Amino acid sequence: MTGLGAIFRRELANYFATPLAYVFIVIFLIFSGIFTFYVGGFYERGQADLQPFFTFLPWLYLFLVPAISMRLWAEERKSGTLELLMTLPVPTVAAVLGKYLAAWVFTGLALALTFPLWITVNVLGDPDNGVILAGYIAGFFMAGAYLAIGSCLSALTRNQVIAFVLTVMLAFLFTVSGMPIVLDVFSEWAPDLVVEQVASLSFLTHFNAIVRGVIDLRDVVFFFSLIALWLVANVVVVESQKEAG
Repeated sequence: MTGLGAIFRRELANYFATPLAYVFIVIFLIFSGIFTFYVGGFYERGQADLQPFFTFLPWLYLFLVPAISMRLWAEERKSGTLELLMTLPVPTVAAVLGKYLAAWVFTGLALALTFPLWITVNVLGDPDNGVILAGYIAGFFMAGAYLAIGSCLSALTRNQVIAFVLTVMLAFLFTVSGMPIVLDVFSEWAPDLVVEQVASLSFLTHFNAIVRGVIDLRDVVFFFSLIALWLVANVVVVESQKEAG
């Protein structure tokens, strides 16, 4: 993958060259604390676990991760640097992967910075640290899925706001596809097999399964398959724009 490393380093460095990275991290950490301690009732529950944190993590991601992904390609198109990037001796696949992996690592760093919560729960009690680790892994996988969707949608438009809104909407549908709000739409006319397939696309279902401490291969395959699917679509979109240009 010629050029992948260079694109990755360039993109990751760009996050910290602007206030965006610091604003994202600060907001993420503040809201993580608010939802864990106040909304989730961390102390009131009297249990040594991070369930309140992981319960609200998908909803934090739903709005904060699209704010990261919206700029991946839309900004390149708006500023006109996409054409310059495409003229470099870098395969489109390498460019897409480099940008995506940089965003994923950055998001993973923000997640890792919530480690004081892990320390706190160990000071206050005797938690199952294996379950907590599984929760962090699930959070990292879910962030990757959101970013893959956002990266593809960002390549479709030069407007970052449009990319943000589209990503939030589609990610929300994937997140709640196992809930009645979505299933009721299909259960009225679709056979049970179709309803079950729609429910199986729910991010929350696979996320919660891992958070419980059981890293099932099926859940891992689900997240990585979905990531791969959206990255392939991302490559196709960028290639079509390259040919059109």
